[in-house]
Amino acid sequence: MGNFFSCIGGSETPDLVPEIHTPTSSVISSRNTFNKGYSDSSSSGFSGVSFGENFSCGDASPGGELLEKPNLRIFSFAEMKSATKNFKSETLLGEGGFGRVYKGWIDEKASSVSSKSGIKIAVAIKKLNSESVQGFEEWQSEVNFLGRLSHPNLVKLLGYCWEEQELLLVYEYLPKGSLENHLFRRNTNVEPLSWNRRMSIAVGVARGLAFLHSSDKQVIYRDFKASNILLDVNYDAKISDFGLAKLGPCGGNSHVTTRVMGTFGYAAPEYVATGHLYVNSDVYGFGVVLLEMLTGLRAVDMNRSKGQQNLVEWMKPSLANKRKLKEFMDPRLEGQYSLKAAYELAQLTLKCVRKDPKARPSMKEAVDVLQKAEAIKLNKGNRTPNNNHHHRSPYHSQHRGPRMSMEAYSLS
Repeated sequence: MGNFFSCIGGSETPDLVPEIHTPTSSVISSRNTFNKGYSDSSSSGFSGVSFGENFSCGDASPGGELLEKPNLRIFSFAEMKSATKNFKSETLLGEGGFGRVYKGWIDEKASSVSSKSGIKIAVAIKKLNSESVQGFEEWQSEVNFLGRLSHPNLVKLLGYCWEEQELLLVYEYLPKGSLENHLFRRNTNVEPLSWNRRMSIAVGVARGLAFLHSSDKQVIYRDFKASNILLDVNYDAKISDFGLAKLGPCGGNSHVTTRVMGTFGYAAPEYVATGHLYVNSDVYGFGVVLLEMLTGLRAVDMNRSKGQQNLVEWMKPSLANKRKLKEFMDPRLEGQYSLKAAYELAQLTLKCVRKDPKARPSMKEAVDVLQKAEAIKLNKGNRTPNNNHHHRSPYHSQHRGPRMSMEAYSLS
């Protein structure tokens, strides 16, 4: 599914393929097959889902819940057509490799979108492209994981439709779109994400990942990136797109071995090199996104100079150097943050992107660091000067490449 609620246009960071060795590849792989034991008990349409694997929640993060089975509404295709005015073009939010995403309206409580009894709520309806190779497997994974995992920082799956050849997923509608859209768009009429909002987003998604990692059979998200972080009307962050999620190691094993899937620049190096997937492979991706929020630069930008195209490799020496801190920070944040807080985040980033997965902090530890940094208040001695953005660091003088459009939703 790639970028679930991202934006249309511009250049996307390339998805990984098993044979990738250089950042120049832009080939989008077919996704990993993922059969959790679903069964279709009707020859004419969908009538039930069975699950082949169970996982239970151990020391779960506060506010999270893991259900024994999905608690989802089952929609007919007729209801989906009604919700989207027969998938009318003006309801289209975006499209990509999986298919198209439409904005629709359903009754909040009634089982039918045509009911006269309820208040209508906005939803995002993802419709499978019948020619999509990866769509069915990822559709299953979305239902199996998002249908059973409930947490304030995970996007809410409301229901699904499986009828004849039609596969659809119905999500809560998140009007502010993706973090990627806010970090990298060029619209001068829209205020950039403030330091406080970036901190809140970082804490939120860290809590979401910590929740996934806290179940008895840990859930490895596997595709953590800015385009998969969605923002609600209050800019509260939610992790979306569980098409590549996988249950973690069991039986004393430290990792699972699987086909390499994900997005170049965000995927952990041990996973790219060997196919060995650790719970802390997600921590690497989190570190990359945190670095994007600090710098305002993309994880991968082939338009940057040689040696600067991969943000992590380029920035590592600066992250360890306190004197260079202000130079690599996003200039749009000037005057908003404490140098002490920024340095704490820089050190956390450096730990998250360590090459040895065992040396990376857990997401629970990352939450603790982020909360302490968020609590550091500005004062005259530790704040950064506001120079009205006339000064630009040499780190930000490079061409950043095409920006995303203002559209809020798409797929790839």
